[in-house]
Amino acid sequence: MSNTILITGASSGVGYQTALKLAVENNIVIAVARNKSKLKQLHADATKKNPKAKLHLIAFDLSSDYSKSLMEELYKLNINHIDCLINNAGLLISKPFDQLQLANFKEVYTVNVFAPAMLIQTLLPLLEKSVAPHIINISSMGGVQGSSKFLGLSAYSSSKSALITLTECLAVELASRNIKVNCLALGAVNTEMLAAAFPGYEAPLSASQMAEWISGFALSGQHFFNGKIIPVSISNP
Repeated sequence: MSNTILITGASSGVGYQTALKLAVENNIVIAVARNKSKLKQLHADATKKNPKAKLHLIAFDLSSDYSKSLMEELYKLNINHIDCLINNAGLLISKPFDQLQLANFKEVYTVNVFAPAMLIQTLLPLLEKSVAPHIINISSMGGVQGSSKFLGLSAYSSSKSALITLTECLAVELASRNIKVNCLALGAVNTEMLAAAFPGYEAPLSASQMAEWISGFALSGQHFFNGKIIPVSISNP
């Protein structure tokens, strides 16, 4: 039986590869990102591997007030429930702390914390219609207490830490609705974001390798975990 999965940040990196894998494996995937051309490329790659792939594209800015318009888009696609929501979209600004402005913090927190929170709130009616609904927040090892921290990433890492705590809170709040909420704290993966933060660093994992693990967890993790922060990391970075 296919699952209906909505994933944000699907136009590049881990999000792209995860959406691709899930769609090729005959799940119904709603891929959300701002970049229309990259979403179209994702669709082309999916249908090339599986002509019957059910991949819906929604070009959307998650930093805006979008609840009504997003639901309208989903209803147009005849999406009447969501089995798994993967909050993967993320923003990284690498800048020394004394050069960061309030606008930088607001920009990072809007994408990494506020948008996932509001998206979850918006999609609750569709998640509640699933037999075993699962929310996955994609965080970073940089947001895990006691992990290594790096110069220039105070806004990014602190926002990912906030997402971790939000996960723990929502696991309690949504338990009565049978919605499981977990967080994957990713280590170093070869993506554009990693290259921006650590130029020249070669991570031990590719985006497609990480997507392999995430896609499996998306489909079955809710049967084993709730409110858990799971490190998925060989290296950090």
